[in-house]
Amino acid sequence: MDHDTGNAPSPGHDEPHGGALGARLNWLRAAVLGANDGVVSTAGLVVGVAGATTSRAALLTAGLAGLLAGSLSMAVGEYVSVSTQRDSERAALATERRELAAQPGAELAELTRLLQGRGLTPELAAEVARQLTARDALAAHARVELGIDPEDLTNPWQAAAASFAAFTTGALLPLLAIVLPPPASRLAVTVVAVLSALVLCGWVSARLGTAPVRPAVLRNALGGAVAMGVTYSVGTLLGAAGV
Repeated sequence: MDHDTGNAPSPGHDEPHGGALGARLNWLRAAVLGANDGVVSTAGLVVGVAGATTSRAALLTAGLAGLLAGSLSMAVGEYVSVSTQRDSERAALATERRELAAQPGAELAELTRLLQGRGLTPELAAEVARQLTARDALAAHARVELGIDPEDLTNPWQAAAASFAAFTTGALLPLLAIVLPPPASRLAVTVVAVLSALVLCGWVSARLGTAPVRPAVLRNALGGAVAMGVTYSVGTLLGAAGV
């Protein structure tokens, strides 16, 4: 991610701060979305089973199976995705390293043009490009040209663990809400708990993305309500049919 501002650069101060803040916000947004997925998918599963049976053991078994399957699926998917991204970043850095070794003059001119495109005057862009190249040519091209911080490549294991934890956290809510209360109230408790969690996730997601809050909250809550309604209906029909 490129954090240059178009003004005279101060590589040791504003850029790392902005980059760290942006990375933290991205991780937080991903965590909220992962928890949201855990809430919706597990709620749909356990509510569907609740439509077919009142057995706490069956609900617990289905809920735990859904939690583990979902969290592991999220972790594996995130690991594969981020590994591919990191491989691409490494390949791009290797290409840039070869170009810098083979054509340093052309690369300096390219960096100058890129800085001019960000609003610097030709004279200032040339001076900044020379200084950045003298300091660390690969890092300069990686950040300005590729939008990559070579010292902070994506970590697939960290991403997988974060996705696993986020999904599990979200999934625990409907699981506990469906198995802890007595049979007469477990469905109502689950619906209220799930919708409350989805309202919170929608609000946080909207705030992090600087989007309007009300539409995000309504979409999130409505989606969860529809998912639970559909699965409960299917579970009830299957239970009535003795399946």
